[in-house]
Amino acid sequence: MPRFLAMHAHDVRFPTSQTLDGSDAMNPDPDYSAAYVRLVTDADDGLEGHGFVFTIGRGNDVQVAALQLLESRLVGRDVAETLDDLGGVWRELVHDSQLRWLGPEKGVMHMAIGGVVNALWDLRAKRAGKPLWQLLASLTPEEIVALVDFRYLTDALTPDEALAILRAAEPGRAAREARLLDEGYPAYTTTPGWLGYDDEKLARLCREAVAEGFSQIKLKVGGDLADDKRRLAIAREAIGPDIQLAIDANQRWDVPDAIRWIEALRPYDIAWVEEPTSPDDILGHAAIARAIAPIPVATGEHGANRVLFKQLLQAEALSVLQLDATRVAGVNENIAILLLAAKFGVRVCPHAGGVGLCEAVQHLAMFDGIAVSGTTEGRMIEFVDHLHEHFVTPVDVRDGHYYAPKAPGAGTEMLPQSILEYSRGE
Repeated sequence: MPRFLAMHAHDVRFPTSQTLDGSDAMNPDPDYSAAYVRLVTDADDGLEGHGFVFTIGRGNDVQVAALQLLESRLVGRDVAETLDDLGGVWRELVHDSQLRWLGPEKGVMHMAIGGVVNALWDLRAKRAGKPLWQLLASLTPEEIVALVDFRYLTDALTPDEALAILRAAEPGRAAREARLLDEGYPAYTTTPGWLGYDDEKLARLCREAVAEGFSQIKLKVGGDLADDKRRLAIAREAIGPDIQLAIDANQRWDVPDAIRWIEALRPYDIAWVEEPTSPDDILGHAAIARAIAPIPVATGEHGANRVLFKQLLQAEALSVLQLDATRVAGVNENIAILLLAAKFGVRVCPHAGGVGLCEAVQHLAMFDGIAVSGTTEGRMIEFVDHLHEHFVTPVDVRDGHYYAPKAPGAGTEMLPQSILEYSRGE
């Protein structure tokens, strides 16, 4: 029977700081990077599992080291048995008492587990001959619930409630899948909005985004209030009154500062304010949400685990949930977060500002639209027009929509030449 032979980890970094792509109030000079993992088997099909953890440069080597700690947990295992029990594998890795002590269930080690879990899902989808979104959407409600660890969640979501959510969505799956394949999934773009761009570039990219069919753009804010007002005025003039304009502070403010700053920007008709304060400050987010209503609060890209999302929802601290494909412990934990969002009736608009995140997170949003929430109403996937050329199956974004990938896998496989060219020490 085929077994796992090796797990290779690569420190891949792209010099995006040279053009200030990705720049914001908290991260002025990011180098988009991936702590990248490849799972190799001795199967005759030659398929590999690929996953990664997104970082922005320094520290990527630390994330790679965390990935390497997990190699011994996979090498030698039966491939089929492992892939058939990804719920059990998730629990085994996350509940490892010595690794867990480093979190627990947060930080570098938790994200490393997510990178490996995502690589396992990539391999499972490839072996099934399906894109990940379609593989997940083909699972029964019972199979999906078996993937989720409900520890710490049952005061908000029980397995029976999760089953009820999934069963309610089951009858319309085929029709929603057909609609997705025909119409795509709505997108919004952050491409114009990086804080380091000059005014001319901002205006030009805003106009281009509207011409490309996007109904919402997002701008980074939080560096200087006068600059934010000027940039929002430029953006609003460029896109007109009918295009939504969201803002993202990237955790820049204390709670009182956030409320004051957002009130000053309210005249620009803000679609949502993203990460207005520390991602761990649940009560702070709730206070901001109450104070700035009806402007929605969006957050989640730095959410450490399903427990934090549970509490954000319980506290009514967010109106837009922005899960990330690589911040928590992979596909399984993100399924738990999608189920929580469905239970609380909160829309999901995934974060995708980073190398490979568009390719990865589209699968989760599409699965949600088909098999969990059963809707795309008010939902959008972030799009950032950077670095897609380095992936085997880059995203297909047209007319302001993500078109569903049809290639088998999770979309996380990087081109070998790109791995070689941009890896440190290789």
